[in-house]
Amino acid sequence: MLLDKPEYVKTALCALSLSTLVACSTDKSTEKTSTTYADNLTLQSVADFDAQTESLSITEDGAVSNIIDNSSLTHHALAIRFSPEPKEAKVTLAPKQPWDWSAQREVNFAFDAINTGEESVQLYVSIHNGKGEVTHQSMNIAAGEKGTYYLLLGGKALETDLGFKKSGIPPWQSSDEMAYFRYGSPTIDLHEITGITLSIKGNLTEKTIQVDNLRLRANPEYDDSYRKGYVDRFGQNAKIEFPIKIHSEAELKQAADNELAQLRQSGLMPDRSRFGGWKDGPRLEATGYFRTEKVNGKWWMVDPDGYLFFSHGVANVRMANLTTLTGVDFKDDSVRYIDPEAVTPEDSMGIVKVSDKVRQSRYIASKVRHDMFTWLPDYDDDLAAHYSYRRTVLSGPVTSGETYSFYRANLQRRYGEQYPESYIKKWEEVTLARFQNWGFTSMGNWVDPAFYDNEKVPYFANGWIIGDYKTLSSKYDVWAPMPDSFDPEFARRAQITVDTIANEVHNSPWCVGVFIDNEKSWGLSEGSVEHRYGLILDAMNKNASQSPAKAAFTQYLQNKYDSINALNQAWNTQFATWSTIENGVNLTTFSEPMVSDLSHMLEMLSEQYFKVVHDALAKAMPDHLYMGVRMANWGMPKETIKAAVKYSDVLSFNIYEEGIQPKAWAFLQDIDLPSIIGEYHIGATRENGLYHPGLVQADDQADRAQMYLDYMHSVLANPTMVGAHWFQYVDSPISGRAFDGENYNVGFVSGTDIPYPEMVEAAKKFNATVYPTRYNSSYKLPK
Repeated sequence: MLLDKPEYVKTALCALSLSTLVACSTDKSTEKTSTTYADNLTLQSVADFDAQTESLSITEDGAVSNIIDNSSLTHHALAIRFSPEPKEAKVTLAPKQPWDWSAQREVNFAFDAINTGEESVQLYVSIHNGKGEVTHQSMNIAAGEKGTYYLLLGGKALETDLGFKKSGIPPWQSSDEMAYFRYGSPTIDLHEITGITLSIKGNLTEKTIQVDNLRLRANPEYDDSYRKGYVDRFGQNAKIEFPIKIHSEAELKQAADNELAQLRQSGLMPDRSRFGGWKDGPRLEATGYFRTEKVNGKWWMVDPDGYLFFSHGVANVRMANLTTLTGVDFKDDSVRYIDPEAVTPEDSMGIVKVSDKVRQSRYIASKVRHDMFTWLPDYDDDLAAHYSYRRTVLSGPVTSGETYSFYRANLQRRYGEQYPESYIKKWEEVTLARFQNWGFTSMGNWVDPAFYDNEKVPYFANGWIIGDYKTLSSKYDVWAPMPDSFDPEFARRAQITVDTIANEVHNSPWCVGVFIDNEKSWGLSEGSVEHRYGLILDAMNKNASQSPAKAAFTQYLQNKYDSINALNQAWNTQFATWSTIENGVNLTTFSEPMVSDLSHMLEMLSEQYFKVVHDALAKAMPDHLYMGVRMANWGMPKETIKAAVKYSDVLSFNIYEEGIQPKAWAFLQDIDLPSIIGEYHIGATRENGLYHPGLVQADDQADRAQMYLDYMHSVLANPTMVGAHWFQYVDSPISGRAFDGENYNVGFVSGTDIPYPEMVEAAKKFNATVYPTRYNSSYKLPK
C-alpha cells in the first residue's frame, strides 16, 4: 500500500501477523505500518486505466468520471466526482465479457485509491454477478489518504461463522484496508462477475476520489489465531492499544472518580427549562404534557410548561442488549421456555438467570465463540452475576446460548457494590448527570424503564407488539415477518403492550411520547413488484379462512370488481370463481391494474396496523404523543407513509446516512407533519479497538465527531424535524451482541463506560446553541 501519511493506517488493520500476535497502537503518533501485500499474489488485472479500456464499459449515475494522468498512483487513474444530490451517486465498471474469478478459493478484490477531497468519504464497492447476486461492502478513505483497499470474496475466513452481523476480523496483518460487509450477500458466485460499482450514499457534500489498479488477488496464508483470545477481561480488544483502553480495576475506578468529580459541578445548560425546553425563547400554551406546534414555518415540540422543545438525545440507554454469546449452551430444554403471554421480546430483556441445575448440563456449543475470550468468570465468582441466557438468536453459529455482559461487570468494578446491584443505581444517576452535562434534551427510544420515574431528563416510552398472531412474509424481510394487522389477536396483543407501558409511565409529563415497534418490513420503496408488495403477494397465496388479511383483501376485490370476469380482464388472469381467489393464488405476472390493487392492499394493511396501535394508545395514554413506528429508510413505501400520516402525531424514521439530504427528504414538507429521526450513528475502527465502525463510517474519533455535527446541522435545516436520537449510548460488544452479532463503535461511551472525549465535546458544542440555531429562520444547511 502506498501511504503518504502513515497516520492513516486504521485500527482495524492492526490485527495479527500471519502466525504471531502483533501489538498495534491506534494513537496517530505511534501507529506503524506493516509489510505490504506481496505483488506475486495478484491473480488478474481487472482495470489499470493505462492499457486500452475498450473491453470495459463505464457508466455514471449522479457522478462524473474521467481517466487522468496521476503518477502518485501509477500512470493513469479513474477520477470520480460524486454529487450529493441523489440518494446514491455511482460509477459502474462492466466488462464486455463477464469475468470468471472462481479459480481460487482464497481470493480478494483490491484497488488503489486516493481521496482528493477535504472530507473523508465512505466508499461503497458492490460486486455483481450474472445470477443477480451482489455483495455491498464499504470502507472509509480519509481526506488526503492514499492506499490499497480490498474486499474479501472467498476463503475460510468468510466460511467461518463468528457470529458477527456484518463483518469479521481482518484475518491477516497488512497495511491494506479491509472493507466492511454492508448488505446483499457476504459471498457470491464468482464464475460470472458482471460489474463493479463504486458509490456513495446519503452524502451532504460532493466527494472526489481517484482509483487505479483494480485487481483480483490470492489471499496470503493465514491461520486461525486472528480469531482467538482477542477479548480481554474488560471486554476490550486484548491485542490492540488505544487511547481510552483500561488495563486494571484501579484504572477503571480512577476514571470513574475523575468523572464523578466533574459531573458534580454540572447541571442543566443555562437556557433550559426544567423539561429541557428553550427557557429563553417564546413561551406558548402550556398543557402539562408534550405536544407539537408549527412556529414561524417550522415544526416544534412544546414542553409541558409551554417552552419550545427540540428532542436531541441518545437512544437505547439500557443494558438489555449488551450481552455477548460465550459459546456455551445447556442441554436442559427448560432454559429455552418462552412465556407466550410475555410482552418483552428477547432482545429487550435484562439478565435471564440460569439455575445451578440447568448449568449441570453445560457444554461448548460453539468453540469458535468460546475461544474468543481470554477470561470468563467461574460461576461462583462475584462477577458471575452478569451471565445471562439468550433463548433465540437471529443469526450466527448457535441458535441459543449463554451470554455475558462485560459492560455490567465493568460497572460493578467501577462503582463497587454497597448493596445488591447498587452499581446499577449509580449508573442510572451518572447517566442522567451526563445527559444534562452534555446538553441533551431527552433520551430516545428503548430507554430502560428504570428511567421512567426520573424527573431530570424527558424520555420516550417504548414497546413491541409480540404474540401468537398471524403473520405475513416476503422474501425480503429484514428482522421478522410482519404481523397480520387484521388479526383480532394482533389488536389484543397491541392493547396488552400499550397497557403495560401505561402502567410503567404512570401518566408522567416527563414522557414525551411512545414508540411502538421498529423497522418493520413493509416492503421496499423501489424495485420489482416482489420487492414492493411481497407481503401482499404472500397474503394472496393464503387461504382466506386462515388469513384475516387475505379475507379483507378478497372483500376489497369483490367490492371493486362486479364479477370475477371483470377482475380477470383487469389482472389478465383466468380465475374460475371468487373461491379460487379465496383459496389462494400465486401471482407471478403483473398487469398495471393488478399492481395498483396490490398498492391499495398494502395501504390497507398499513392503515389497519396504525389504526390498531393509535386506538390502543388513545385508550390507555391519551395525553402522550404517538411517535410512529420508526420506519427504516430501506423500508418506507409510500403507501405505509400515507397510512402513518393518518394516525401518528409525529412521523419517525431511522436514517443511517451522512445527513438529511434536502432533495431526498423534501417530501416531508409536502406532508407537513412533524418528523423525528429515531436512529442514526457514525462509527470508526480507530482509537477504540473495535473491528466494525457501524453503518456510517468515519476515519477516526475526531472525524466521527465532525460527521455527527454535520448530521445534526442537516436535521436543524429541515423545517419538519423536531429531533434526532443517536443510536446508541454504549458501544456494541467487540464480540457482537447476542441477538444479531452487531459489533459496532456506535456508543457515546465505550464498553468500559468511558465517554469518547471527541463525541462529548461535539455534543456540548452543538447543544449549547441548538435552540437559537433552530429558531433562526434564515439558517441554511452548511456548505
